[in-house]
Amino acid sequence: MNYNQSFGAIYDVGLVKAFHSSYYTKYGGGANELADGYNIGTGLGTEILGTFVLVYTVFSATDPKRNARDSHVLVLAPLPIGFAVFIVHLATIPITGTGINPARSLGATVIYNNDKAWNDQWIFWVGPFIGAAIVALYHQYILRAGAVKALGVDELEVSSSC
Repeated sequence: MNYNQSFGAIYDVGLVKAFHSSYYTKYGGGANELADGYNIGTGLGTEILGTFVLVYTVFSATDPKRNARDSHVLVLAPLPIGFAVFIVHLATIPITGTGINPARSLGATVIYNNDKAWNDQWIFWVGPFIGAAIVALYHQYILRAGAVKALGVDELEVSSSC
Protein backbone atom coordinates (compact mmCIF):
# COMPACT_ATOMS: atom_id res chain seq x y z
CA MET A 1 0.00 0.00 0.00
CA ASN A 2 1.30 3.45 -0.75
CA TYR A 3 0.59 6.87 0.71
CA ASN A 4 -1.28 8.00 -2.41
CA GLN A 5 -3.99 5.46 -1.71
CA SER A 6 -4.43 6.72 1.87
CA PHE A 7 -4.48 10.38 0.85
CA GLY A 8 -6.85 9.56 -2.00
CA ALA A 9 -9.22 7.80 0.39
CA ILE A 10 -9.21 10.76 2.77
CA TYR A 11 -9.83 13.20 -0.09
CA ASP A 12 -12.61 11.08 -1.60
CA VAL A 13 -14.45 10.65 1.69
CA GLY A 14 -14.19 14.41 2.17
CA LEU A 15 -15.85 14.90 -1.22
CA VAL A 16 -18.64 12.51 -0.32
CA LYS A 17 -19.20 14.36 2.95
CA ALA A 18 -19.28 17.71 1.12
CA PHE A 19 -21.65 16.69 -1.67
CA HIS A 20 -23.80 13.98 -0.08
CA SER A 21 -23.89 14.90 3.59
CA SER A 22 -27.26 13.27 4.27
CA TYR A 23 -26.09 9.87 3.01
CA TYR A 24 -22.72 10.38 4.65
CA THR A 25 -24.35 10.93 8.04
CA LYS A 26 -26.93 8.16 7.55
CA TYR A 27 -24.22 5.56 6.85
CA GLY A 28 -21.71 6.66 9.47
CA GLY A 29 -19.30 8.16 6.97
CA GLY A 30 -18.47 4.71 5.63
CA ALA A 31 -16.12 4.20 8.58
CA ASN A 32 -15.45 0.62 9.55
CA GLU A 33 -16.41 -0.41 13.06
CA LEU A 34 -16.84 -3.72 14.79
CA ALA A 35 -20.59 -4.37 14.93
CA ASP A 36 -22.31 -4.67 18.29
CA GLY A 37 -22.42 -8.22 19.59
CA TYR A 38 -19.06 -9.26 18.08
CA ASN A 39 -15.80 -9.43 20.00
CA ILE A 40 -12.39 -8.19 18.87
CA GLY A 41 -11.19 -11.70 18.01
CA THR A 42 -14.13 -12.26 15.69
CA GLY A 43 -13.54 -8.92 13.99
CA LEU A 44 -9.84 -9.55 13.56
CA GLY A 45 -10.45 -13.09 12.28
CA THR A 46 -13.04 -11.76 9.84
CA GLU A 47 -10.58 -9.27 8.37
CA ILE A 48 -7.80 -11.87 8.20
CA LEU A 49 -10.03 -14.39 6.43
CA GLY A 50 -11.57 -11.80 4.09
CA THR A 51 -8.15 -10.53 3.05
CA PHE A 52 -6.86 -14.08 2.67
CA VAL A 53 -9.69 -14.95 0.26
CA LEU A 54 -9.16 -11.80 -1.81
CA VAL A 55 -5.36 -12.00 -2.03
CA TYR A 56 -5.43 -15.76 -2.70
CA THR A 57 -7.82 -15.13 -5.58
CA VAL A 58 -5.61 -12.37 -6.98
CA PHE A 59 -2.50 -14.56 -6.75
CA SER A 60 -4.25 -17.53 -8.32
CA ALA A 61 -5.86 -15.56 -11.13
CA THR A 62 -2.70 -13.68 -12.09
CA ASP A 63 0.04 -16.25 -11.44
CA PRO A 64 2.49 -16.09 -14.37
CA LYS A 65 3.63 -19.65 -13.66
CA ARG A 66 0.35 -21.16 -14.91
CA ASN A 67 0.82 -23.52 -17.82
CA ALA A 68 -0.02 -22.74 -21.45
CA ARG A 69 -3.47 -24.35 -21.42
CA ASP A 70 -4.57 -21.76 -18.85
CA SER A 71 -3.24 -18.80 -20.85
CA HIS A 72 -6.75 -17.32 -21.21
CA VAL A 73 -7.00 -16.93 -17.42
CA LEU A 74 -5.13 -13.60 -17.36
CA VAL A 75 -7.73 -12.10 -19.68
CA LEU A 76 -10.48 -13.31 -17.34
CA ALA A 77 -8.67 -12.44 -14.08
CA PRO A 78 -11.01 -9.55 -13.16
CA LEU A 79 -13.97 -11.94 -13.02
CA PRO A 80 -12.79 -14.17 -10.15
CA ILE A 81 -11.25 -11.19 -8.36
CA GLY A 82 -14.49 -9.23 -8.54
CA PHE A 83 -16.45 -12.28 -7.46
CA ALA A 84 -14.12 -12.75 -4.48
CA VAL A 85 -14.63 -9.11 -3.44
CA PHE A 86 -18.40 -9.61 -3.73
CA ILE A 87 -18.40 -12.79 -1.62
CA VAL A 88 -16.08 -11.29 1.02
CA HIS A 89 -18.37 -8.27 1.31
CA LEU A 90 -21.46 -10.45 1.69
CA ALA A 91 -19.80 -12.38 4.50
CA THR A 92 -18.08 -9.57 6.39
CA ILE A 93 -20.24 -6.43 6.11
CA PRO A 94 -22.46 -7.48 9.04
CA ILE A 95 -19.41 -8.02 11.29
CA THR A 96 -16.86 -5.32 10.43
CA GLY A 97 -18.25 -3.37 7.50
CA THR A 98 -15.55 -5.03 5.35
CA GLY A 99 -12.17 -3.38 5.60
CA ILE A 100 -9.79 -5.57 3.55
CA ASN A 101 -8.02 -2.35 2.47
CA PRO A 102 -6.36 -0.33 5.24
CA ALA A 103 -6.24 2.85 3.15
CA ARG A 104 -9.99 2.84 2.55
CA SER A 105 -10.67 2.21 6.21
CA LEU A 106 -8.30 4.99 7.24
CA GLY A 107 -9.81 7.54 4.84
CA ALA A 108 -13.32 7.05 6.16
CA THR A 109 -12.18 7.10 9.79
CA VAL A 110 -10.14 10.30 9.40
CA ILE A 111 -13.07 12.26 7.98
CA TYR A 112 -15.78 10.66 10.16
CA ASN A 113 -13.59 11.10 13.27
CA ASN A 114 -15.66 8.94 15.62
CA ASP A 115 -14.17 7.44 18.82
CA LYS A 116 -15.43 3.89 18.12
CA ALA A 117 -14.11 4.00 14.55
CA TRP A 118 -10.69 5.13 15.84
CA ASN A 119 -10.66 2.50 18.60
CA ASP A 120 -11.42 -0.26 16.08
CA GLN A 121 -9.07 1.09 13.38
CA TRP A 122 -6.21 -1.23 14.32
CA ILE A 123 -8.35 -4.26 13.32
CA PHE A 124 -8.51 -2.91 9.77
CA TRP A 125 -4.73 -2.66 9.56
CA VAL A 126 -3.56 -5.72 11.46
CA GLY A 127 -6.15 -8.09 9.93
CA PRO A 128 -5.33 -7.35 6.28
CA PHE A 129 -1.58 -7.44 6.90
CA ILE A 130 -1.81 -10.83 8.63
CA GLY A 131 -4.19 -12.23 5.99
CA ALA A 132 -1.97 -11.06 3.14
CA ALA A 133 1.20 -12.39 4.82
CA ILE A 134 -0.37 -15.81 5.39
CA VAL A 135 -1.51 -16.14 1.80
CA ALA A 136 1.86 -14.90 0.47
CA LEU A 137 3.70 -17.52 2.51
CA TYR A 138 1.17 -20.21 1.57
CA HIS A 139 1.41 -19.36 -2.11
CA GLN A 140 5.20 -19.19 -2.19
CA TYR A 141 6.16 -22.08 0.06
CA ILE A 142 3.24 -24.52 -0.24
CA LEU A 143 1.71 -24.08 -3.69
CA ARG A 144 4.85 -23.12 -5.59
CA ALA A 145 6.97 -25.71 -3.75
CA GLY A 146 4.41 -28.41 -4.59
CA ALA A 147 4.39 -27.36 -8.24
CA VAL A 148 8.19 -27.47 -8.39
CA LYS A 149 8.23 -31.01 -6.95
CA ALA A 150 5.41 -32.21 -9.20
CA LEU A 151 7.01 -30.84 -12.34
CA GLY A 152 10.53 -31.88 -11.38
CA VAL A 153 11.83 -28.40 -12.14
CA ASP A 154 15.28 -27.56 -10.87
CA GLU A 155 15.10 -25.22 -7.86
CA LEU A 156 17.77 -22.91 -9.33
CA GLU A 157 15.74 -22.59 -12.52
CA VAL A 158 12.65 -21.52 -10.55
CA SER A 159 14.46 -18.98 -8.35
CA SER A 160 16.29 -17.40 -11.30
CA SER A 161 13.04 -16.88 -13.23
CA CYS A 162 11.24 -15.10 -10.32
